[in-house]
Amino acid sequence: MMFDINGQRAFADTGGRALDPARKTVIFVHGAGQDHSIWVLPTRYFSGHDRNVIAVDLPGHGRSGGAPLERIEAMADWLIAALDSAGLGEAAVVGHSLGSLAAIAAAARHPERVRAIALIGSTLPMRVSEALLEAARSNRQEAIDMLTTWGHSKSVQSGGDSPPGSSMLDRARRLLERAAPGVIYTDLKACNDYSGGFRHAAAVRCPALLILGECDRLTPAPSAMRLAETLPRAETVILEGCGHAMLAERPDTVLDQLTRVV
Repeated sequence: MMFDINGQRAFADTGGRALDPARKTVIFVHGAGQDHSIWVLPTRYFSGHDRNVIAVDLPGHGRSGGAPLERIEAMADWLIAALDSAGLGEAAVVGHSLGSLAAIAAAARHPERVRAIALIGSTLPMRVSEALLEAARSNRQEAIDMLTTWGHSKSVQSGGDSPPGSSMLDRARRLLERAAPGVIYTDLKACNDYSGGFRHAAAVRCPALLILGECDRLTPAPSAMRLAETLPRAETVILEGCGHAMLAERPDTVLDQLTRVV
């Protein structure tokens, strides 16, 4: 689905179904340098189970036009503008990594529009190492390599991929390599600079589900405990042996968890 937000072309995958304001809505928000394609399984599932689905490409990502947004708050407001453009009211917001921060900010800034949030691979603050930021600033391959290596559990890196003959790491690299120059850096810097996270988290009044990876090296599960304690209505699930790329490593388990809040 193509639509217009603030004069810019934007894309969202709706799961192949027309949107109906009478149905509940879920909006999916990808991580740094990614696009809507990370949500293929939940998009198909929820669009077939009586939900409006909007898996967005944030500005400057995937098929959406414009420049990437530099602040988490701007992403949160953009999500609400996407709902407006689609003619929809409230929604559950599901975000991975960068997208999880946008979900927190959207729930705090627009409480009347967000009925629930699911935060996959999230933490506050979401600090980014200077080495990664510098590599991304210079558009070097090392940034993609670091995100790919740190974003997957050791079991995946040692060949624990499925089906045989495929490579989860290669698929992750190819997705990030499609990002335009500057996009990954802008996204990572937005994560690193997000200073209002705990204030926003404390203001969230809707139910929140945190889905964390036991072996996540980008947003370690222990570091997310303060976020979980700050959100007034939070529940936390930790996926054993899983890294940051939970949608790739444990897609069925993540989907099972999302059905509880979406």
